[in-house]
Amino acid sequence: MHKSTLYTFLFFSVILCSLSGNAQILRKRTTLLMGGRFDITIVAKDSLSAEQNIDEVIAEITRIENLISDWKPDSQVSQVNQNAGIKPIKVDREVFELTQRAIQFSKATNGGFDVSFAAMDRIWKFDGSMTGMPSAEAIKKSVEKVGYKNIILDSVQSTIFLKLKGMKIGFGALGEGYATDKCRNMMLAKGIKAGIVNGSGDMTAWGKQPNGKDWNIGMTNPFHPDTLFAVVPLNNGAVTTSGSYEKFVVFNGKRYSHIINPATGYPATGLCSVSVFGPNAETANGLSTSLMVLGQKEGLLFLKKYPEYSCVMITDNGKLVKSKNFSIKKFRAKL
Repeated sequence: MHKSTLYTFLFFSVILCSLSGNAQILRKRTTLLMGGRFDITIVAKDSLSAEQNIDEVIAEITRIENLISDWKPDSQVSQVNQNAGIKPIKVDREVFELTQRAIQFSKATNGGFDVSFAAMDRIWKFDGSMTGMPSAEAIKKSVEKVGYKNIILDSVQSTIFLKLKGMKIGFGALGEGYATDKCRNMMLAKGIKAGIVNGSGDMTAWGKQPNGKDWNIGMTNPFHPDTLFAVVPLNNGAVTTSGSYEKFVVFNGKRYSHIINPATGYPATGLCSVSVFGPNAETANGLSTSLMVLGQKEGLLFLKKYPEYSCVMITDNGKLVKSKNFSIKKFRAKL
């Protein structure tokens, strides 16, 4: 699934310690899936087993992509979009339930997160070509086909219907996290006790490295993308990041990010990066995007509804803010 320009995710680098002993083998592979980079790391009893399980992870991500990609014309999500305002489309239960959870997130944020953002007009340009703010009328018009309340679900028939012609749903802000969670669960069910699936910075890790230590996750410095601002230990959890440091415009001294609030059509302001830690990458994925839109104060209040999740925010002026429940003791940050 091609990643929407409304959302960007910072890349984490996984720092792998040297192997100790021959009891387990670590193998890593990088590939392009869902319109972005996936880094897959598996720890297994031997190289053949590790490589075979990486193949299975890639096959699973490809399967999910073929279901939910809004860039593949024959995917179920594309069929829903193509029939907006025309008729309901029957989808697999998996797609139905993912859409259901996305709508719940949309409701919880009052539209700050909206699974129907894909229909938004691209009136904001972040390629250097903009010389002034779009008009208030143009901004309002850009989101007239966005609105989760116009998505009709029929649980009995397992159908999705978009009421307005031209409406679209998209999973650019949940898809990678969902896929990494599915792959972790699949590997655990097979007895693979350690690994990482990293989808363009939306990451799920389980178990430990072959040397018995936690995975070390390097977090990209939003002001100096070729450096890390922190290294954090991670095992049996997820971390995702949403950020606007690469694409933004400045008008009258105010910085506008390329992450758009789908409820208003205006860009998010105030934060350049949000990283969310928790047990589930799909939920963390939705939270990191939502917090970028909601901003520091509202975002931290909203996060309290999800006590298993914590966050690290970086403001536009370089201030680092952690949620009160952030409990990674070895976290050391330097911007």
